Amino acid sequence: MTDNLYFYPEKGILDCNTYVIKDELTVVIDPGLTEFLPALIDDLVKDGIDPEDIDIITNTHLHPDHCWANKALKETSGAKILSHPLHQKFCDITLVEVSRILGLPSVGFKEDGYLDNNRLNCGDVELELIHSPGHSLDSICFYNKKQEILICGDVIFSQNTGRVDLPGGNGEQLKQSIEELSRLKIEYLLPGHMDIITGAEKVKSNFEFVKENILRWL
Repeated sequence: MTDNLYFYPEKGILDCNTYVIKDELTVVIDPGLTEFLPALIDDLVKDGIDPEDIDIITNTHLHPDHCWANKALKETSGAKILSHPLHQKFCDITLVEVSRILGLPSVGFKEDGYLDNNRLNCGDVELELIHSPGHSLDSICFYNKKQEILICGDVIFSQNTGRVDLPGGNGEQLKQSIEELSRLKIEYLLPGHMDIITGAEKVKSNFEFVKENILRWL
């Protein structure tokens, strides 16, 4: 997508979109479902990203469709799993309880450390970490101001939002999070599911559509 940013669309049910920053550090955000990890690795290799080149695995939030493959990717690549402190704080709700309600096994993982509360420096690419609750208590967006990139997890999609009916979901918090994100300069809106949106005007129109047609029903 850019010199440093790669996008890998979700590959099936309970998978998610995966994003890779390739810089001085190579960072994988939301590796998705373990079942689809071999296909993701094949795609990485086609783009010249060897699994052993991966330095950091991290997540926008710990719903199982975003983090199930964390452990397997770590075993394959040797990368470190770095969680945001809020991921650890709310893990029992976001991962364990949500997995139970969905009738899924809770696939845990052990983090190797924690992200800074505010920033992730990959080299030339610096990502601001923005807490954006509503879909989940621990939802984090990754924002690069220079290239106007927002990796937003399940906070906002193309003409929709993430659900708020799982444990930790809150419609009022989601409205506030989306309002705050809509004030950013965004050229690339990169959600956890479905299509990405590119172009500042299209991104702006999507925020307006969601505010007018989706948020009013939450």
